[in-house]
Amino acid sequence: MDDGKSKVFNDPIHGLIELHPLCVKIIDTPEFQRLRFLKQLGSTYLVYPGASHNRFEHSLGVCHLAGRLVRAIKSRQPDLGITDKDVLCVEIAGLCHDLGHGPFSHLFEGEFLPKVRPETKWAHEKASIDLFDHMIEKRNLKPEFDKCGLNEQDIRFIKEQIRPEIKDENNEKFRGRPGKPFLYEIVANKRNGIDVDKWDYLARDCYMLGIRNNFDHNRCIHFARVLNVCGEKQICTREKEAGHLYDMFYTRYMLHRRAYQHKTACSINFMITDALIKANDYIKFTGTDGEEKKMSEAIDDMEAYSKMTDHVIFLILNSNDKNLAESKEILNNVMSRKLTYKYTTHSVAKRDKMLGKEDISDAVKEIIEKKKPGHQDLNDDDIKVQLVQLDYGKKSENPMDHLMFYRKNDQDNAVPITKEQESSFLPKEFLEQQIRLYCKANASDASHRAARYAFGQWCREKDLPAPMGADFGDE
Repeated sequence: MDDGKSKVFNDPIHGLIELHPLCVKIIDTPEFQRLRFLKQLGSTYLVYPGASHNRFEHSLGVCHLAGRLVRAIKSRQPDLGITDKDVLCVEIAGLCHDLGHGPFSHLFEGEFLPKVRPETKWAHEKASIDLFDHMIEKRNLKPEFDKCGLNEQDIRFIKEQIRPEIKDENNEKFRGRPGKPFLYEIVANKRNGIDVDKWDYLARDCYMLGIRNNFDHNRCIHFARVLNVCGEKQICTREKEAGHLYDMFYTRYMLHRRAYQHKTACSINFMITDALIKANDYIKFTGTDGEEKKMSEAIDDMEAYSKMTDHVIFLILNSNDKNLAESKEILNNVMSRKLTYKYTTHSVAKRDKMLGKEDISDAVKEIIEKKKPGHQDLNDDDIKVQLVQLDYGKKSENPMDHLMFYRKNDQDNAVPITKEQESSFLPKEFLEQQIRLYCKANASDASHRAARYAFGQWCREKDLPAPMGADFGDE
C-alpha cells in the first residue's frame, strides 16, 4: 500500500496508538497542526482548569477508534468485503472530521457567526471538507493518496463520512461506498449518534474535566456486528449492551449539564462573543491572492481560515489599535474574572410548553415590563435570557429507538429493544429545556431581586415552573 513509515503516539486515553503513514502525512501539515491551538472545550477551560486539551489529540483518538472498530468488524465478518482501502478511508475521515472548527469551536459556529452573518447556514463540517480539499491541493498530497491506491471515489467517501448529508450538484447524496452503508455509521452516525467521535470525547473530556465516566467504548467495539435491517446493512450490538449504551447517552447529557453548558462558561461565552463581534472589522487574515479577510469572511476562503485559531483573543489583548479598545477591555475582564453577566436563576420548560428562539428574543422586554413598581433602575441592558437545550443527541427522540440488537444465540437477526423492556428507571423524556436568567454582575442587589421577581412573573404567564431559588411572588 505505501512505503512510508507509520508512527506511534502515546495518548493519555488510548495508550500507544499506531497510525498509517498517510495519516502521518496529513498530521504533519500546517492545516492539521492548527488543531493544536483550538481548545476542545473552548471557554470551558476558563471554568475547569484541567480542560486544556485540544482538537488535535481528540482527532488522533477518533482516527484510532475508527480503525479499531472497522478492523474488528472486518475480522469478525469477512463476508462483508471490507477492504484495506475502506479501513484507511475510515481512519482518515476520523482524523479529519474536526479540521473545520473555528476559534472557540462551537462558540464561533453557534454564537459569533449567526450574529455577524445571520444569512449563512455554515457548519464546521462543511469547513472540514473545504479545508481537507485545500490541504490536499496546497500540500501536494494527491500523490501520497495515489501511492496508497486511493482515488477520487475514495476521497469522496472520506468527505461523505465527515458530512453524511453532503449532496452533489443534482441535489443527490454521493455514495462513495454504496454497498457498505454501515461504514458511514463509524465516524459520524446520523442514525443514532453511536460513533467513535462520541466515544473519544466522552472518555477524553471526562478524564480532563475530572468527571467520572461509566461508559466503556471497548465493549461497543467487541460486540459490534453488521446485520440486515429492512434491506440495509447497519451496525448492531448485543441485547445485553442496551443499558450500557443508555449510560453513554446519559454521560453525554451530564457533560452538557455540568460542563459544556456550565452557567459560568456560558457567561464567559457571552463576553467572548461580544469581543469577537466588536473586533470583526479589524482582525483580518491573509487569504487567497493576498486578500485580507475578516473573521466572518474567512469561512469562504480556506487560506485565510486556516490561520484562525483561539489565538485571536491574544491578537486583541496584545493590540494597541484603538478600534479594538472595547474588545480588549471585555477580554481583559474575562481574564480578570470580572464577568459582565452573573447567573441568577432558571426555570425548566414543561414538555408541552417548550419555548423557541422567537419566544426568547422577546423575553427580556417582556420580563422588564413585569418588574415591581419602584424598581425603576432595572432596564433591558441589565438582564440576559438564555435558552439551553439538553438531550440525548436526537432532540426529543430516544436515540436507542434507532438501534437494533442481536441475541447471543441468534447473531444473524436484528431485533429492537424498547425502553420499557430494558428498565423502568430510564427517562420518560429525552429533551430538557432550561430558561436561564443572567443579570449584570455590577447591578445592585435591588436590581437582582427585581429581575428575579419579574422573571418569576414571566414564568407564571408562560405556565413554566417557578424559578430555582425563588417563589413566583418572591421579591
